[in-house]
Amino acid sequence: MYRVKQFETSVNLSGFSTWLREQGVGHRITEEGGQQVLWLENPAHTESVLAALDKYLNEPAVQAAVNATSQSPVFVGGRWQPSPRHAPLVLGVIILAVILAWVTGLGQNAVAASMMIVDPRDYDWGSFDQKYQALADTLAMGQYWRLLTPAFLHFSWPHIIFNAVMFWFLGSQVEWFDGRAKLVVLFLVTSLASNGLQYFVSGPLFGGLSGVVYGILGYCWLSQRRLPRFQFPPALVIVAVVWMLIGFTPLSVMLGMGAMANEAHLGGFIAGLLLAVVLTPTKKAPTEGGA
Repeated sequence: MYRVKQFETSVNLSGFSTWLREQGVGHRITEEGGQQVLWLENPAHTESVLAALDKYLNEPAVQAAVNATSQSPVFVGGRWQPSPRHAPLVLGVIILAVILAWVTGLGQNAVAASMMIVDPRDYDWGSFDQKYQALADTLAMGQYWRLLTPAFLHFSWPHIIFNAVMFWFLGSQVEWFDGRAKLVVLFLVTSLASNGLQYFVSGPLFGGLSGVVYGILGYCWLSQRRLPRFQFPPALVIVAVVWMLIGFTPLSVMLGMGAMANEAHLGGFIAGLLLAVVLTPTKKAPTEGGA
């Protein structure tokens, strides 16, 4: 163990210690001669831990968020483990997506066509001008729901299961810490961005929550840097971005996974990053339910 810093015993570091544990940072806090001492297992963590500690001690909003996280009933053994009552909106979206996957025959019947951004049976969409005209005509008929419903359209059970797991893990944290209003804004904006970009690049034959998931991941990652409150492995962002880049190559098709909605991933991710800049982080994480 490496000695990093010592403090007065009056300084309460329990919340910070729990947060370090959740980030996978090995450490100990001991008492010596009327002082408490912070030790780290890996000296390479020293600079980042001291920077985080400075924020924790000097910024009340950060300290409140970290302490609330460490005391939250949705954390069990330092891990994010919410129940349905902690994120009812996220659960509702997942249930609706599963029901619609069954109703649409996993995107194979006429109901699926009514959920696509335009009906592929009624319009040509080979060029940008044709796509624009098809969308303009569709919206002129009042079919505004089509801008959002592709997010609920899935083409296989593994497809929806993977998206549902990621949406629950990330979306439940946004609903708990930032409130349902921000989750709704995130869902609407990232859906519009991901569906719109994918449509104008490849046409209407796509669907899934993955664009929204990428948007929420981008939001959580960047907003977390302003106010620590979310829990997810830092490597998750790297893996997600690498996977998105792989989708722009022929590799996914060569591996038998088929073409991915790469533009939806990109559009959602960029929208999530922008929302992390625009939306003010919650000053204090709630201890019961979202806003």
